[in-house]
Amino acid sequence: MQYLGEILSLVVAVSWTATALFADIASHRIGALPLNLIRMALSLIFLAALLLVFTGSPFPLHAGAAAWFWLALSGIVGYVFGDYCLFNSYVIFGSKYGQLFMTLAPPVAGIAGWLMLGETMHWQSWLAMMVTVTGIGITILAKKDGSNTLTVKLPLKGILFGIGAGIGQGVGLVLSKIGLECYEASIPSDAPTAITTLMPFSGTFIRAIFGLIGFFMMLLVQRSLGKVVDAFHDGKAMTLAGLTTFFGPFLGVSLSLMAVQYAKAGIASTLMALTPVLILLPYSLIYRQRLSVKEVMGTLVTVGGVALFFML
Repeated sequence: MQYLGEILSLVVAVSWTATALFADIASHRIGALPLNLIRMALSLIFLAALLLVFTGSPFPLHAGAAAWFWLALSGIVGYVFGDYCLFNSYVIFGSKYGQLFMTLAPPVAGIAGWLMLGETMHWQSWLAMMVTVTGIGITILAKKDGSNTLTVKLPLKGILFGIGAGIGQGVGLVLSKIGLECYEASIPSDAPTAITTLMPFSGTFIRAIFGLIGFFMMLLVQRSLGKVVDAFHDGKAMTLAGLTTFFGPFLGVSLSLMAVQYAKAGIASTLMALTPVLILLPYSLIYRQRLSVKEVMGTLVTVGGVALFFML
């Protein structure tokens, strides 16, 4: 099908927008760590059911040791570190700004690919990163009342979480790429087509296993496992957790890995990076916040920087 990768990329952008909005509300109700643990557990159930129906096994087939290693590392970096930072940024200043910082993920992935895979980084790529950072700056900086001095209007802790989320997702994506390449190389040539087609979902399954382990260990260290039990008594939070899981690690992440198989990575990544733009209107309606021209312009500049990074 023509433009399948581009269509999948747009579906991913919409899916991640929905995920961000659901996760924003759920994080405030039950906390970032309990939500992430529940989300990982539910995603494993969803993915196992899908794999069982189409491949005959609820577990990834033909994944070698190298694939497990790189995808496990991707799950720890992308889910445990990246999503922990992202969901905590939601708690501090909401998904609108949290998703803005996620535009750092593609440039970070570019740098990680350069360092880990030897991919080429031209000077134009560094320029595009500066445009992205400038767009974020336009959005989060404001003048102090009665002066021309600029100040950051967001809490520093939230900004650090946002930056951590972008770094975690960017590095996690490169690790996923390495893992899937190893996975593809280990699949026998006579394996059923469904196994190859659903390889991104199998890769997400492996990542989710180690995401679940990571979040469980964090809750155990913090002696906060009781918060997970409490979360099950919050019906609305559990519904939101289910929706966050479906549109996030089950559908969004898996389709994002599939999109880069059917479209050029630059086009796919740019389309998937539209989430900060798509989230502006529904976020403003849900929380009854007026959108400022500066916020819209800053977001557009940020996404423009991501597009420039990949289109050069």
